[in-house]
Amino acid sequence: MKPINVLIIDDHPIIADAYKSAMSKISEANDAYTFNIKEANNIDSATYELNKNSSTTFDIIFLDIKLPKSQDGHLLSGEDLGLEIRRITPKSKIIVATTYNDNYRLNNILKSINPDGFLIKNDISSNELVEAIETVIRNPPHYSKTILQLLRKHITNDFIIDKIDRQLLYELSLGTKMGDLPNIIPMSIGGIERRKRQLKEAFDVSKMDDKTLVEIAKQKGFI
Repeated sequence: MKPINVLIIDDHPIIADAYKSAMSKISEANDAYTFNIKEANNIDSATYELNKNSSTTFDIIFLDIKLPKSQDGHLLSGEDLGLEIRRITPKSKIIVATTYNDNYRLNNILKSINPDGFLIKNDISSNELVEAIETVIRNPPHYSKTILQLLRKHITNDFIIDKIDRQLLYELSLGTKMGDLPNIIPMSIGGIERRKRQLKEAFDVSKMDDKTLVEIAKQKGFI
């Protein structure tokens, strides 16, 4: 069996080491599995690895959602990077691992990226990681217990916060004036106002000011 090409995208060495340890256990238990591992600790180095290895598809990509924005400001988080991965290498299987536990945030990640594995870092144990990787290789998806609890609640929300929404929230958090936003976000003032209104409705702060919207977005992990 050919080696399984893996890209680990995480800025915490301890987490990256846990992934590598789990893959080592799998290889030791079954010599049919070998792993060729690359690492990236931020969005820019991950994008570099994806483009550099474009001729060799990564079979599995471990993706941390809570990553600082790219240097050019084009990708604001691991969620944006996940969408870019889906575009660049659609055959890759993505395992998302995050510390976020807000149901709305997790539901948004499920709908936007649709990961093949979805783990809450607080749920992760050595055995859980091994099971997750083996399941994603053979018959995805694999969800950790917090994600399964979310799914059992049958949370439904047709409103997905997309890249433009995240860009808008980010600019509002910086204090960017509304009049300047069309120079940054490719929309008219009217379109931006509609987006902001939709976000306030989604976060149930319709009658609140922009500061409250930003605070709630931060609490939910969108900024």
